[in-house]
Amino acid sequence: MKGEASAAHRLRAGRRGLIVGLGALLLSGCGAIPGLGPAPNFYDLPPKTTFSSSLPKVNWQLDIPEPLADGALDTDRIPLKTSPIEIKYFADSRWVDRIPSLVQTLMVESFENSGKIVGVGRESSDLRADYSLVSELRQFQAEYIENDKIPTIRVQLNVKLVREPRQDIIAFRTFEDRYMAKAGDIQSVVLAFNEAINKVLREVVEWTLTTAPPVPPRQSVQ
Repeated sequence: MKGEASAAHRLRAGRRGLIVGLGALLLSGCGAIPGLGPAPNFYDLPPKTTFSSSLPKVNWQLDIPEPLADGALDTDRIPLKTSPIEIKYFADSRWVDRIPSLVQTLMVESFENSGKIVGVGRESSDLRADYSLVSELRQFQAEYIENDKIPTIRVQLNVKLVREPRQDIIAFRTFEDRYMAKAGDIQSVVLAFNEAINKVLREVVEWTLTTAPPVPPRQSVQ
């Protein structure tokens, strides 16, 4: 009995020593534990604020759903390509929102900044829209394919102008811009993203406001 008690005591002591040892190991290497590393840097993009002075003022309201995007772009990470068939992401850097939601916000605010539209909002708003701007984000990445040191930013957005409530597509167009960064650091890359998306935003706003008639047509649901 005495030998059995002694053996049990040694076993418990061994377990305590193992637990203490594991705890010390975890504390000494806590930087490797998921969630305890350095926080990523977050980046935002401003909307377009300047437009052609000749833009017409329209008497209709516009609904802007979140753009469709494939899985590689439906993220808050900043994508990059080193080949036509592979997508990677910048380490320790994030957008402030998922890319489709970020682009949706930029479109809404850019239309507002034009000062030429009665009302514009997200699909989830209570806006009684005359038109919807349905879009698909096909490209939104930094490309190192032609230059492995300094990337070219590529943004491509396909949009369809849809008349509500009958869901008639009255026009569609693809907008694209490429802009080479000034340098290879992440701040220069984000500034290049800003240049590319701002050109696309300006063209989308001006095309939409000049494609639909200034006064919405009378509509009847059959």
